[in-house]
Amino acid sequence: METEIPALLRLRETIAPERFTFHSSRMRMKHVTKEELAAMDGQSDRCALELSDAQVDVMGYACLVAIMSMGHGYHNQSAKRLHQVTVDNGNPAPVVTSAGALCEGIKAIGAKKVAVVAPYMKPLTAMVVDYIANEGIEVKVSHALEISDNLAVAAHDTGRLPGIVSGLDIADCDAVVLSACVQMPSLAAVSMVEAETRKPVLTASIATTWAMLKALDLPTRVPGGGTLLSGAY
Repeated sequence: METEIPALLRLRETIAPERFTFHSSRMRMKHVTKEELAAMDGQSDRCALELSDAQVDVMGYACLVAIMSMGHGYHNQSAKRLHQVTVDNGNPAPVVTSAGALCEGIKAIGAKKVAVVAPYMKPLTAMVVDYIANEGIEVKVSHALEISDNLAVAAHDTGRLPGIVSGLDIADCDAVVLSACVQMPSLAAVSMVEAETRKPVLTASIATTWAMLKALDLPTRVPGGGTLLSGAY
């Protein structure tokens, strides 16, 4: 959230007049387990309150798997609750979640069947697949990198992603989710994987940026942001 989304906004500044500031408040979590994710989500109200003090124009809830671990459709409940926190603080701001944004982004490009690469352990990856399926999107193939340490997720080598995708059977997929996690870097590989697979490629960070721009009623064209940020959606 603190690296690729600002990077995408900087790329957008090269072609559009708007300028952005980026503010963050952290929910604590060290190991990507269901228990720590639930405890982390409990801190989200505090974060929304802190950020609303800055009178931000839009908020993004970064952790996709934290939302998805809370049960089907939780992104809608979370966004509504966090928005109310900003209203109650006198600085109302729309709230988007990476979980909701990814599902909405997949639908926006017309994809019904996807391949998903995730850094999580296999049980959490299966939960993510189930959550996406509940939103009406079929996950034809998924790949779990099985990284439990949150800092190790951030340190994963983006250069490995094209090779990982090339090893998957994505013939029946309409699109590739190159990173179902805003923590795992993937932006530098998006254009390469789109070229190699000849399929739309999106990530949690790309989808969150797209949802934020939509919430701001701004054009959604970002160079290097893949199909979803081509400006067509």
